[in-house]
Amino acid sequence: MSSEMYARIRENPKFKELVSKRERLAWTLTGIVLVLFFGLFMTVAFNPAALAIKIGDSLVTTGLVIGLFQFVLFWVLTAVYVSRANSDFDAMTEQLLRESMKAKK
Repeated sequence: MSSEMYARIRENPKFKELVSKRERLAWTLTGIVLVLFFGLFMTVAFNPAALAIKIGDSLVTTGLVIGLFQFVLFWVLTAVYVSRANSDFDAMTEQLLRESMKAKK
């Protein structure tokens, strides 16, 4: 692609919309991950007894459940991003490229 096409893409309002939506989703998911991740470590640092509470008569503690929940949730959040990227963002990108190719001709 030529530098002219890159310039047309960057100036297209749909490109700015794509970048805005992608950044908003990425920062939202990043915020969720950081709050939960550091929240767990802050709990370990300042209230470890809360994570040592046994659930029922088993050896399973709240800390183990919370840790496993985070692990699963982080995979789910990754799947959410990949799903949006493969559907919405890719469709917007294809549309931008088609419009830029038409403008070139």
